[in-house]
Amino acid sequence: MDEIEVLTEQLAGLYSLVIEPTLKDQIIVAQKQDKGMAHIRGEIDDKKKDCFTLDDQGVLWFKGRLVVPKDMGLRKKILDEAHTSMLTMHPGSNKMYQDLKQKFWWTRMKREIAKYVSECDVCQKVKADHLKPAGMLQPLAVPAWKWEDVHMDFIVGLPRTQKGYDSIWVVIDRLTKSAHFIPVKNRYHAQSYAEIYISRIVSLHGVPRTITSDRGSLFVSRFWEQLQTALGTNLIRSSAYHPQTSGQVERVNQILEDMLRACALTYSTKWDECLPLAEFAYNNSYQKSLEMAPFEALYGRRCRTPLNWSEPGERVTFGPDLVTRAEEQVKFIHANAKRARSRQKSYSIRGGDR
Repeated sequence: MDEIEVLTEQLAGLYSLVIEPTLKDQIIVAQKQDKGMAHIRGEIDDKKKDCFTLDDQGVLWFKGRLVVPKDMGLRKKILDEAHTSMLTMHPGSNKMYQDLKQKFWWTRMKREIAKYVSECDVCQKVKADHLKPAGMLQPLAVPAWKWEDVHMDFIVGLPRTQKGYDSIWVVIDRLTKSAHFIPVKNRYHAQSYAEIYISRIVSLHGVPRTITSDRGSLFVSRFWEQLQTALGTNLIRSSAYHPQTSGQVERVNQILEDMLRACALTYSTKWDECLPLAEFAYNNSYQKSLEMAPFEALYGRRCRTPLNWSEPGERVTFGPDLVTRAEEQVKFIHANAKRARSRQKSYSIRGGDR
């Protein structure tokens, strides 16, 4: 990636690689050369700009965000990194804005991002039409804790890869919206899925309290039911747009399919090779119903990317503070989830009236 400089250091006969971001340095240099930035610095000295601050190195910040000067080439580098990178995979304009505004600021930023996304050729090719579900909606209750209540579904009919994969198993936590995308083969038996389930889900998140799934042959098999009964998990049958579900998995499947199409068009690679990065890009991007990224809801902060690196020692949390912060975050997610659920229900009611 051209925005990362790799430095090699030799120490006692051993080589170590140090990765340092250079994009921030380019922005700082551009700030010093921009006339508009000099005007803002003068108003800061006259105490006319309370929102802007200067640090000890003379770097200009707007409410804690790095100010990007009016350098269209530099701004395009930032937008390209946040949109076409393998770690982001063509997010929508709102997701992209929510991700970028954590670290950067410039005037008319949201408008420029919307224009950039609307002009992206790949996004126009992968855009899918999403129809409103018919009938009355009765959403499931908001879960009490992370990875206690999960959704499961499959994306099938994909081109067979060299490793023989032709489907994707999508597993989603209903509270944090974090997800795992697991490549599978359509000919797998229930026992094979049980082994994957324990190694990929149970080993990371424990045994869920409930699983909401469709009525596919896997989830109605006697082996799968006996396994979940032994683990103490309750199975809830559903189907797409069933009155007792919110269509959450179907929406994630649509997002994933768009990601994979964008990946195939941009990088010309196999979909199973893109899947780990598609999972990361989804989990690390802003979600409207959460008002944060799934990783942030699950771990307390987003994972590091070349655009969103924290300096060593930033946001260090110790002992009881970590527990308190996690509990507060779950309460915040609960409130947003309830608002989103009410909003979805009102849409469904209005759709039924028509």
